[in-house]
Amino acid sequence: MALCGTLRAHRGPRAGAGSAEAARSAADLPSDMFRPLELFIGLRYTRAKRRNHFISFISLVSMLGIAVGVTALIAVISVMNGFDKELRTRILGMVAHATISGVGEAVQDWPHAIAIAKANRHVLGAAPYVDGFALLQGMRRDGAGAAVRGVLPEMEPNVSDIDRKMVAGRLSDLKPGGYGIILGRELALQLGVDVGDKVIAVAANQVRATPVGAVPRLRRFTVVGIFEAGMEEYDSGLAVMHMQDAERLYDMNGPTGIRLRLDDMFRAYGVARDLADQLGQLYRVQDWMQGHANFFRAVSMEKKVMFIILSLIVAVAAFNLVSTLVMLVTDKQADIAILRTLGATPRSIMGVFMVQGLLVGLIGIALGVLFGVLLALNLEAIVKWIEHTFGVVFLSPDVYYISELPSDLHWRDVGWIASLSFLFSLLATIYPARRAARTEPAQALRYE
Repeated sequence: MALCGTLRAHRGPRAGAGSAEAARSAADLPSDMFRPLELFIGLRYTRAKRRNHFISFISLVSMLGIAVGVTALIAVISVMNGFDKELRTRILGMVAHATISGVGEAVQDWPHAIAIAKANRHVLGAAPYVDGFALLQGMRRDGAGAAVRGVLPEMEPNVSDIDRKMVAGRLSDLKPGGYGIILGRELALQLGVDVGDKVIAVAANQVRATPVGAVPRLRRFTVVGIFEAGMEEYDSGLAVMHMQDAERLYDMNGPTGIRLRLDDMFRAYGVARDLADQLGQLYRVQDWMQGHANFFRAVSMEKKVMFIILSLIVAVAAFNLVSTLVMLVTDKQADIAILRTLGATPRSIMGVFMVQGLLVGLIGIALGVLFGVLLALNLEAIVKWIEHTFGVVFLSPDVYYISELPSDLHWRDVGWIASLSFLFSLLATIYPARRAARTEPAQALRYE
């Protein structure tokens, strides 16, 4: 036989008779030798019609288990990425990537600071602002506390998306000296006001001396707009007014600081550090991560925990290969003995069964990656179809600010998931392959 002659030439002068399947493998082997030999025999065994249909069934279950685990892992991680991206977009649409503030109450020479900031190639926009806190009183008797932000309407779109989040009125309706105010949607509902209504703003920690004593600083404002950012923090706790009106309300002679927008928000720390060195000790520079670090750290931790939990599902499915290969090794005892007598080394026998196990794992991984990517790319459409067909709502807009299930597929995550699944499959083949390699030919052929 070709296999016999080749093995004799490569691995020794042993000879022997083989089973029908081993003989067919030998007859089909080309005379110039298929290399590597383990891959050829392993693929031949995989393509061969199994006498034991239960082993085939277990192999199919293992393959489908790996595919389902990989699909679920890709889909869930993509959803976590989508939530993270959505939250970053909504939060960073209202806050600046970096802020420059003065050591005192106000930044005196803010045009000079803006000029220095814009000289940095990573800074796309800059705008001054006044930051404060006030008690707002509307049509209802109960008031509400809110953060107050004084802005310049012509410069604010350079650093935030509030002009694109207006549901009533326009940002340009804020005029210097007009004492107009823009409220978050939830804040306006809480105060019971709409566009055109009056709101009294009482500046926190601000009083003025009068003949009758200290009186809180307050102003009457007209609601000129309402915005909806999609985040509770801003929709129920932020009021926007013209910067000059905010300066009068808080008795300031300049803005609190300067807000910056960058070309890459993840460069915020480095840009902030460079600007702090250029501006000197009279200014303090902070990036967006300092104000929301705990929030995004919690989202990142949740993503890692979900990755670990779902990886265990893939691991369980992959280690089903152990039982499949153990039964296969038992079924192929005679074939293993024939190959050993023909000169195959224990290492070659081990390679044959590792090829079979890895092939099952690779097919499962390929199916999982295919279906996982398709699911992640079309998840929003699928969810909408399910909601429309069955009349269910997964994320009610009355409860959640994110009413759609976002998905953001990262190919790097797909690569990590596929590599991890392959590693699990490789580890699952080691024990059965070593068991096959320890088969003694004489003992296996005793009753053949």
